[in-house]
Amino acid sequence: MLGFLLRFLPFWVREPLLILIGSVLGVRITYLAVRDHDQVAALLGVVFLVFTAIRVYVVVRAVRARRNGSPAATAEGVAVGAPAEAQAQAHAQEAQAAVGPRPGPGAPQKEPNVWGQAIAAVALFGALGGALWVAPYVMPGDHTTPKPASCSDGEDEKLPKAYKETPRAVTGEELCKALNRPDLARLLGTPQETATSASSSNNTAALTDGKVAEPEAEVRFDTYTVNVSATYNKLTTAQYIRLKQLGGEQYVKTLTVLGRPAVFSSDHTMKFEINLGSGGTGGPVQQGPLARTLSVALDPKDRGGSYDFTVWSESGALPDDDVLLHIAEKVLPAIPERTAH
Repeated sequence: MLGFLLRFLPFWVREPLLILIGSVLGVRITYLAVRDHDQVAALLGVVFLVFTAIRVYVVVRAVRARRNGSPAATAEGVAVGAPAEAQAQAHAQEAQAAVGPRPGPGAPQKEPNVWGQAIAAVALFGALGGALWVAPYVMPGDHTTPKPASCSDGEDEKLPKAYKETPRAVTGEELCKALNRPDLARLLGTPQETATSASSSNNTAALTDGKVAEPEAEVRFDTYTVNVSATYNKLTTAQYIRLKQLGGEQYVKTLTVLGRPAVFSSDHTMKFEINLGSGGTGGPVQQGPLARTLSVALDPKDRGGSYDFTVWSESGALPDDDVLLHIAEKVLPAIPERTAH
C-alpha cells in the first residue's frame, strides 16, 4: 500500500493522503503515549507529526508556485531551471520542424484540477478508513478470543439414592444450564467479563445421611462468583427466617420472588488451604469473604425446601441486592419443574 501511494498516485492525491494518515496516527499515538506514560510511543508519535509537517510544507510550496504562475513548478512541486526549459523548447521546435506542422490549431493542455484531486484523496482515505472500521464486524471472529465456560456433561454420573426418592429434585447439570446464561455477566453489572468456569455437582445435604438431595451449580467470573443450590428438606422459609433471627443475624430481609416467599441473608464463606508438598497436609479452615444469599421457597405454598442464590467475590465486595434478585427472577423459570407424587 505504501509503495502504491509513493509510486503511482499523482502528487495532489498522494500528498493529502499522507498528511491525513500522518496526522491521525500522530495525534492518536501521542494521546495514548501521554495516557499510558509510554516514552517509546511518544517518540513514535512525534515522528509521525514531524513527517506530516514536512508533507504540509511541500504542499504549501507547490500551491504557492501554482498561484504565482511559475513555469518552473512541476507536478511534484519541484522547480526546474530556466535554462533547462529553454533547451526543452528548442528540442520541441526542432522536432516540430522535422515532422511538419500539426493538422489544425493545437489546444492548450488542460492542467489537472487540484481541488478535485484533493477531494478524491479525502474520499479514498475515508473509504479505506470505513473498510477498516467495518472489517471486524463482517470478518470471522478471532479464534484466540476466550469462549464462555460451558457446563460439563454429567449424563454418565450416577445420581445418589436421594434424587430417585425425591420426585421434584433437579440435577446439578440442570441448575448449571439454567444459571450459565449468556446475559449473566450483564446481570452482575460486569458485561465486559466472560465466565471463566462453570461446574455442577449432585450432592446431598450435610448431616442427613445422604437422604436429602442438594444439587448445586457455580459460575465464576473475574469479579464475582455465583452459586445456586436446591435443598429438598422440610424446612420452610418462615422457619428459616426464625432460625436466622434467633441466631442474631442482622442482615435478614424478607420479600416475595415470583410469588414465592424469599429471604436475603449474609454469611462468610469458608476458605480451605491444601498443601500438595511432601507432607500432604493442609492448613486449618479459615473464614472467607462475605457472601450474600437469596433463599426462595420451592413453591408458593412454602411446603419446605428452597433454591439458594449466592454471590461473593475474592475482594469481599458485593453487588446490590437487586442484582441477586434479578438473577433469581431470570434463572428460576429456566429450572425444570418436577411433578410430586
